[in-house]
Amino acid sequence: MASPQPERLRFDPTIPNAGRIADYFLGGKDNFAADRDAARVALELAPELPAMSVEGRRFLGRVVRFLAETGIRQFIDIGCGLPTQGSAHQILHDIAPDARVVYVDNDPMVVVHARALLKEDGRATVIEADARDPEGLLAHPGLTGVIDLDRPVAILLFSFLTDFPDDAEALRVTATLRKAMAPGSYMAISHAVSDLCPERTAKLADLFQDRGSITGPRRANLRTRAEVEPFLDGLKPVEPGLVYIPRWRPEGAAPHRPDSVWVVGGVGRKE
Repeated sequence: MASPQPERLRFDPTIPNAGRIADYFLGGKDNFAADRDAARVALELAPELPAMSVEGRRFLGRVVRFLAETGIRQFIDIGCGLPTQGSAHQILHDIAPDARVVYVDNDPMVVVHARALLKEDGRATVIEADARDPEGLLAHPGLTGVIDLDRPVAILLFSFLTDFPDDAEALRVTATLRKAMAPGSYMAISHAVSDLCPERTAKLADLFQDRGSITGPRRANLRTRAEVEPFLDGLKPVEPGLVYIPRWRPEGAAPHRPDSVWVVGGVGRKE
């Protein structure tokens, strides 16, 4: 049974948004004072956050290139934030010009900005939908008009599942998405974890929950790597499995030490 449709998120520039904070860390300009303020406080707790954002984009690039090389030509990027600076459609531009990308976000202001950024790119689109209602997301006409779910697709969940502090809800969302994928499809995830620096990540969890950028039942800390693994249950792991992202199929020397990047990532294939 589908869950009740979630209330549409209202734009509030006083509440920091994870996507806009990431844009700030990457040197972008599509962010507000609340985002910059939260980012500066977060940097006092974890100065490595900008480096982690860079590594996150590098990981996305390696994953998208791998998926394109396997023949995937349909991509759904959920919780995309702003599609700038190394986003999926930009990576695919040269290696798979026939690939199509649907970006999904529930922040109406992010969607407005993203549509403006993508207005001249016919292979990428953005829809406003809430992953708390995955059935509704998958049935959105903006998605079904571009993506054929009867054919292989890649679902990208990068730095997204941390927005679901309730494990049962996060598992429900990923299970619904997996069920909808055709055989030969892939799901890719990345997720910040607490294993390497639990005291620091606990303070960051408090910060973002206190400021309203993460809602739902309060969580004392980020998930551990072991708690992230079930999100890829039922899929065949792509080597090297769920690892810290600098170690996922690295291309040359990583600019940052793997142990300074407390984000894990992995890809699974539906058989």
